[in-house]
Amino acid sequence: MKMITCGFAAACLLAAPAHALQGAKVTSPVELAAAAAQLEPGEWVWAPDIAPEGPVVVYVDLSRQLADIYRNGIRIGVSTISSGKPGYETPTGVFKILQKDKWHHSSTYNNAPMFFQQRLTWGGVALHAGGLPGYPESHGCVHLPYAFAEELFGTTTMGGTIVVQGKAGAPVTIPAAGVLTPVSVEGVAALHRPLEDRQFQWNPTRSPEGPVSIVLSTGDKQMVVIRNGVEIGRSTVDWDGASSGTFLATLTTDEAGKFHYSLLPLPGHDAGEHAVDAAILSRLRMPGQFLDALRGALHHGSHILVTPEPIEPHTTGAELVVAAAHD
Repeated sequence: MKMITCGFAAACLLAAPAHALQGAKVTSPVELAAAAAQLEPGEWVWAPDIAPEGPVVVYVDLSRQLADIYRNGIRIGVSTISSGKPGYETPTGVFKILQKDKWHHSSTYNNAPMFFQQRLTWGGVALHAGGLPGYPESHGCVHLPYAFAEELFGTTTMGGTIVVQGKAGAPVTIPAAGVLTPVSVEGVAALHRPLEDRQFQWNPTRSPEGPVSIVLSTGDKQMVVIRNGVEIGRSTVDWDGASSGTFLATLTTDEAGKFHYSLLPLPGHDAGEHAVDAAILSRLRMPGQFLDALRGALHHGSHILVTPEPIEPHTTGAELVVAAAHD
């Protein structure tokens, strides 16, 4: 198994060009959108007061080499990034923040600084401050401008969700699944556990503790439950009505202790053949035992990624365009 690690020379921080630290703080969605459309390598824009509270989701688009930050479903920041170079490509998928280390130094690359590190896999993939030359140059990590990495570090929490999609430098067309395949803690595709119709699996001992996220494929009609990066459950599901486009739902609780979902359509996935159907989660049907187990695992901050893409690479579905980069 190939272990993806990341690193950069200490000089990337100590001798970074001036524009690598450039950022803008704005106060309205209109200003944010205008500034985000003009970002150059090393630049970022930040507007935390647009949505001062709520769950945070980081969406990393490898095709655009940008990271969009959402809080309570509202975009509050955008930053340029530098992802893994050829041979060290940043893995795609839905990740949880497994560790935060403000002053982290590499144990692989001569003690190189990786400040404001937010670990995505135990195999060495993380978000952190690093070099931003305008193209992918890391060993698998997602490099951020230093000042933006500091802002983001103070905004996210342990267990927060990071969605990584796309492919640097090329249009992203994939055979069924791939981008949305659940990943292991090493950042590679999770082991396929096939199911017969209406069956389910539930093995919480595979990962007894940690943040929970769910991938719901309306193409495969399957739900996969991942805890701390490890698959602990899988079930067939069904519902009334059409399938839905891609969106992320975050489970929140109100003052009365009732659960609600905060919805976030992902960029590039909110139009076309599959419209986003926010009510699909309330129409799901699944085996009763699986539902009972699932309810016991969910908590405030759990995330559900809903997508028409199939879970597994071997299906009867046709090839689909997940995202496309344009010159």
